[in-house]
Amino acid sequence: MDSETKLLRSWMFVPGHRQRMIDKALELQTVDAILLDLEDGVAATEKDTARRQIAHSFDQLQERIKASSAPVRTPARYVRINAVGHELMHHDLSTVLRPALEGLLLPKVEKPEQILYVEELLNRREPQMGVALGRIRLLVAIETPRGLMNAYALATASSRVIGLIFGAEDFGREMGLPLRREAEARDLIYARSAIATAAAAANVQAVEGVWTNLEDMDGCAKFAQQSRRLGFTGMSLIHPSQVDTVNAAFSPTPEEMDYCRKVVAAYAEGVARGEGAIAFGGQLLDPPIVDRARRTLALAESLGG
Repeated sequence: MDSETKLLRSWMFVPGHRQRMIDKALELQTVDAILLDLEDGVAATEKDTARRQIAHSFDQLQERIKASSAPVRTPARYVRINAVGHELMHHDLSTVLRPALEGLLLPKVEKPEQILYVEELLNRREPQMGVALGRIRLLVAIETPRGLMNAYALATASSRVIGLIFGAEDFGREMGLPLRREAEARDLIYARSAIATAAAAANVQAVEGVWTNLEDMDGCAKFAQQSRRLGFTGMSLIHPSQVDTVNAAFSPTPEEMDYCRKVVAAYAEGVARGEGAIAFGGQLLDPPIVDRARRTLALAESLGG
């Protein structure tokens, strides 16, 4: 992951045609990022309204930022646009590209050329907006088998790409999977693991798909924990009630941090004694294990832990 890119654990979808939801989302201090939606979450008849409302909200926010002497805190601000190259996408970009925008979610991406096409458009628009070239980041959605096969190429297509996000519902449709998921999406283990691996190889974030059952918070917690074990660094969600659960799953626990501190200290003491192999708690400590402990502690510090 780019050292200049803060880890974003929770990504909440917000329908762009619901002004009240947009207003609440921009003030929500617990979620790490919001995905203001112009694609699947907005009916065709509501897309113009959604574009105008998102643009207006960004303009209002920018005015607040200019007028305030202190930093204005909001979640990271991303917009999910319509399919790359489609006429709807051009309408989206002509309206929502504003200085307050931080990034775009590109849906159903299958080829690096799609990312490069959007990058070219942004390279032309950013100077006109008065923002630094490369300021607008890209989160790339893997939602088809072809996209999965090209995951690493997509993750490395542009320096603007900060992560891959899994679109499980569209992917399941493409694969002809049953409507009901089994347990913690065990039928999608391969696809999810492949996306997390590709993201890690490209040094970008891996964002898990949503847990759709709002009544099953225990299932949400188990799914998020499994996702972290697969290598995901964050997860998308559809309701504020899921934020704390998701953030907790992708944050080191106090117990983890305590254990990591002990591992680092034991290794340092062993090295100081000139020992080549250091045993700790029945485990042989070697550099990869100690590096993981250090990375966990660094993550906790970056999250304020």
